Amino acid sequence: MLTLGAGENRFDGSLMSALEETLEAVEASDGPAALVTTGEGKFFSNGLDLAWLAGPGRGQGERFVARMQALFARWLTSGVPTVAALGGHAFAAGAMFAFAHDYRVMREDRGYLCVNEVDLATGLPITEGMAALIGCRLPPATFHEMVLTARRYGGPDAVAAGASHECVAAEHLLSRAVELAGGLAGKHRPTVRANKERLFEAVTKALRAPVRF
Repeated sequence: MLTLGAGENRFDGSLMSALEETLEAVEASDGPAALVTTGEGKFFSNGLDLAWLAGPGRGQGERFVARMQALFARWLTSGVPTVAALGGHAFAAGAMFAFAHDYRVMREDRGYLCVNEVDLATGLPITEGMAALIGCRLPPATFHEMVLTARRYGGPDAVAAGASHECVAAEHLLSRAVELAGGLAGKHRPTVRANKERLFEAVTKALRAPVRF
């Protein structure tokens, strides 16, 4: 179980390092394994830490987003099954991180899944890699609505729109996510990874391409 416990869990250098190290450790383990990612309180992840990018991360935008996309590509094609348990909001890059997981389970009464770049005052168009990742997980109509209107999808709406696999009561969120992950934990990892690499070849190519704003 990976619990993001830094408030809004915005993507900055520290969170990126922690996620990279966690995935490496899980993938290096022996025997059956799966990874459930969740947040604490109100947020799963509220996206990029724009304040960090404007401060300590100034001038690192393209390099940092490229690093983040490379992580999403690794998560998307990991031989270890992954489940995102969304007990709170997943916005922008947080939503994309959720889409990099094999399955998404949302809390039915709270929390939104949303790609809201069109509403940011600073303007931040999604990259080719981001579009490929979001698009591979959504029906075309939902993809169009999500990226062009910034609609906020609660659990039941996200399931109906094909953005989340399930939504459950808060008290069942983690147990259901663990149940889903556990049911896949014994799959042959090299075969799972190879199948994912083939299934998402175009997506990972886009995610691993140089980033230009």
